[in-house]
Amino acid sequence: MKEEIIIAGFGGQGVLSMGKILAYSAVMQQKEVSWMPSYGPEMRGGTANVTVVLSDDRISSPILHSFDTAIILNQQSLDKFESKVKPGGVLLYDSNGITHHPERDDINIYRIDATEEASRMKSTKTMNMIVLGAFLKVKPVVEMENVLKGLKKSLPERHHHLIPMNEKAIERGFEIVKEVSVINA
Repeated sequence: MKEEIIIAGFGGQGVLSMGKILAYSAVMQQKEVSWMPSYGPEMRGGTANVTVVLSDDRISSPILHSFDTAIILNQQSLDKFESKVKPGGVLLYDSNGITHHPERDDINIYRIDATEEASRMKSTKTMNMIVLGAFLKVKPVVEMENVLKGLKKSLPERHHHLIPMNEKAIERGFEIVKEVSVINA
């Protein structure tokens, strides 16, 4: 198993946190992991992305030019990374703020209305966990038990009281992810 993932959006959307939780979760399953963040000088509102590689074997390089999966949280990132998903790969995107939807016909495309759902749940900070849940439904690369351990490891102890709310958000993402176009491989 080897999964090469890009998670991209605006700073403040939990892009790096989502990647870190995935990385910790894979470590709990004895996987080889690479987590490489990239962000501009702007803390919130600027673009941010993280490359995560999960593998059964050693990872030769964290630098990637194409991805098995792209998890996209804004239009700017969709414009930049849609073309970098490998044929047969997965593009999962949050529909909020997307004006030009993905159009490729050689990848599997899924939509998650995570921002809208987080607002409905009165918990806007869990939007990234809704997206993570959607991703794990589409590609169960790590076990849920380890995701919860990864969440606990990545959150400062003073925020551990938020873990049940984040767990609900992950479960909600499982429930509401939608297929846009799925190719027959």
